[in-house]
Amino acid sequence: MDNTHFAELSAWITEAGLAGQSETAILAGFCEREVARGLPLARALVLIDTLHPIYEGRVFRWTRAQKETTLTEYGRTDDDLSHLSRWQRSPFYRLEESGEAVLRRRLTAETETEFPVFPDLRADGVTDYMAIANRFAGAEAIGGIDCVYSSWATDAAQGFANDDIDHLCRLMPFLALAVKSASLARIAGTLVETYLGRDPGRRVLRGRIARGVAERIEAVLWFSDLRGYTRITDTAPPEEIIPLLNHYADAIISAIHEQGGDVLKLMGDGALAIFTAADRGRACDAALTAALAARHSVAAVNQRRGNKGLPITDMYLALHIGDVFYGNIGSKDRLDFTVVGPAVNEVSRIAALCRSVDQPLLVSSAFAAALGEAKSRLVSVGRYALRGVGRPQDLYTLE
Repeated sequence: MDNTHFAELSAWITEAGLAGQSETAILAGFCEREVARGLPLARALVLIDTLHPIYEGRVFRWTRAQKETTLTEYGRTDDDLSHLSRWQRSPFYRLEESGEAVLRRRLTAETETEFPVFPDLRADGVTDYMAIANRFAGAEAIGGIDCVYSSWATDAAQGFANDDIDHLCRLMPFLALAVKSASLARIAGTLVETYLGRDPGRRVLRGRIARGVAERIEAVLWFSDLRGYTRITDTAPPEEIIPLLNHYADAIISAIHEQGGDVLKLMGDGALAIFTAADRGRACDAALTAALAARHSVAAVNQRRGNKGLPITDMYLALHIGDVFYGNIGSKDRLDFTVVGPAVNEVSRIAALCRSVDQPLLVSSAFAAALGEAKSRLVSVGRYALRGVGRPQDLYTLE
């Protein structure tokens, strides 16, 4: 590879990274340009760890035959022994253990037994294989992102030329840095949405981080918690509490998200969520639909846990609609993106009444009125004074 081509391709990789192109687009663009230049590339793979509550890393694959790049997200090796075993028998793990940067093998009958991936590659006609590890220096790694691994394979009869190997090694630091940049941007989005909620996370990434910056919105408010949670925590073994919370949170939060709601806070066994829509009736209908779905999901969780002899519980839920302030609240060092206002206090007070009136679901009179025709699905449970709220109001439950 001459210096002119090296300069052009390294400049393209840099521009693609600065433009925020995805990892799949960057790898595809790189491979297509290399093939056009004359590199006998049959397939390429790039692997990088991530920081995600479910996935440990992401693999990007390009093949000349398909002319496209695919993405595979893989689970945690400490949760999946079969995945851990595959990793420990891979060329990448050999690089990790040896500390070397490059591993190259010509695939023959003698070498194909070295790694489990080699027989399949040789069966597909691959003649030459190279794995590269581009490590990141420094102790401030985010999650497990300390290296980008890549592999390059050809089906040319003569394999890679030495010049091909040299120029791939020279270009990989540029490609690794562009992939790392795209991955970190994705991680930032995942983290803020996971810990703040989907809509608050997107707002924070768009720059809504100043303290006191909040807007007044109308929202349906969801406040739920678990029946008898204190009793369960007092009697169940401590190691069972976290799984219990996770099982019921999965059931409840999934139902909220499926109907477009956003979970703003998790408070032990409690959850605060909002539903917004241009049509207030639609927002109320989405919240009620989510409530029904959550009840079904909680019932399924109870059946699974009950079959195993584990503690079970149920959900208490209150729904209300009103004006709230939505934005950043807190100190200059610690902010929370949430909702505040009298309506938030009201929905928490309504939720507290679920126990005394022995109803799993209560909705406010404002919510019932905004529901429109669907209000016929509700029945009144009486008029109640809410602690800290000026006047009594009628509360409803599902018929």
